Amino acid sequence: MGKQWYQRRVHGKAVVSTQSTWVNKFGKRKSRGFCKKKFKDTKAKAKPAAPQPRFYPADDVERPLKRNKKNNKQTRLRSSITPGTILILLAGTFKGRRVVFLKQLDSGLLLVTGPFKFNGVPIRRVNQRYVIATSTKVDVSGVKVPDAVNDGLFKKTRRGDQDEDEFFAENKEKFTVSEERKKLQTSIDTGVIKAVKAVKYLDQYLGQRFTLKKGVPPHLLKF
Repeated sequence: MGKQWYQRRVHGKAVVSTQSTWVNKFGKRKSRGFCKKKFKDTKAKAKPAAPQPRFYPADDVERPLKRNKKNNKQTRLRSSITPGTILILLAGTFKGRRVVFLKQLDSGLLLVTGPFKFNGVPIRRVNQRYVIATSTKVDVSGVKVPDAVNDGLFKKTRRGDQDEDEFFAENKEKFTVSEERKKLQTSIDTGVIKAVKAVKYLDQYLGQRFTLKKGVPPHLLKF
C-alpha cells in the first residue's frame, strides 16, 4: 500500500502522521515506520538554567557563610561569672594569674583587674572562653567603673593604618602608659583593694600564680 495521509486523535491532541502500512497473515495492520508531527505550541517556554561549571576556581574566593548574620545581641555571660568573682586566666601575657571580674563590656568581653598592686595585671579585656571561674568572690558593689572604660579604650592602631614613613621608621616610639591611664587604674583599684583586704589572706591568694603539679587531675579540682 502507498503512503496514506490521515488525521487522528492521540491523547486528545490532533496529530498528522505519515506511515506506510501493510497487513500480515492474521489480518492485523502493521506500520513500517511511523513519524509523528505535532503542531507547534504557541506558549512561551522557560529558558533552561545555565549549566554549572565543571571545575571550581583555583583561587579561594571568600564567601560569607549563611550562619554569619548580623547579631546585635550581647554575648550571654556564664552563670558562674558575676561581678567580684575571682577568675584564673588561661591565655595571654598574664596566663595563670588570678584577677577580679568587674563587668561585661558591650562587645561581650570581660573587664578584669589584678589589682595591679598584687599581681601586676592592669585593667584589660578577656574572653570568657579563656578563664576559669572560681567559687571565691569579693564584694565590689562599692567599686565604680567610669564610663570612659569601654571597648574604645583598648583599641590599638593597626599596621595598615600607619603611613609609610611610620612603618619603616628606625627609631620608633616605644609604648608608654599615659598619665590618664595610670589615674584610671588607680581609681578603679582603690575600691577593689579595699574589698580584697577585707577578706583574710585573699591578697596573698591573688599574688600567687595558678599552677598544676604532677599527678593532680585538673578535671577533679574544685575551683
